[in-house]
Amino acid sequence: MSNKRFQGFIPECCEQFSVRFFILPEFKEVDMFLSLAQSRRSIRKYQSKPVEPEKIDSLVEALLRAPTSRGKNSWEFVVVTDSALLQKLSSAKPHGASFLKNAALGIVVCANPQISDVWIEDASIASTFIHLAAASLGLGSCWIQIRERMHDDTQTAEAFISEILNLPAHIKVVSIVAIGYPDERKSAHPRESLPYDKVSLNNYGVLYSGRS
Repeated sequence: MSNKRFQGFIPECCEQFSVRFFILPEFKEVDMFLSLAQSRRSIRKYQSKPVEPEKIDSLVEALLRAPTSRGKNSWEFVVVTDSALLQKLSSAKPHGASFLKNAALGIVVCANPQISDVWIEDASIASTFIHLAAASLGLGSCWIQIRERMHDDTQTAEAFISEILNLPAHIKVVSIVAIGYPDERKSAHPRESLPYDKVSLNNYGVLYSGRS
């Protein structure tokens, strides 16, 4: 962008996940988070292109900034970049994980129930942070549910993953987030399609009508 675009302005600068945004005075009302949430979609097709180490570092930082109950940090993570491991993990369950084998990396989101009784919530919040951080870096991502899913008739998906990654017995697996450069384009959901009928105001059933 030409420097002329900034003449006469002193931009405010904020850094989020190592991506720098400049907010000009006339755009102060723009909600950067909402814009990110509007454009983010689950991506299951990826380019054959590695994710740069600095972007992986940013994803890890985002993970470690995810809030947890009472700041106990019950989550733990395994960042997987090895293609052979990704191939194995993609068969963790019969459906909904196969695309992981084509991702540049996967982040296995785990937690320790011995640290917090709300470990599932802690790990789920971190998983959401991954999605938003990936989108801010120009990457696509998709959640793979692991908790309470089966690998086959006799073994859980969690047990299957634990064996592959040598996880301690007390560590639980909540999800895997597949990440890579998108090889598909998805339009944002139009605002009109959002289920506002799921939102009540003050009392259940009194629909929220703050936006028209």
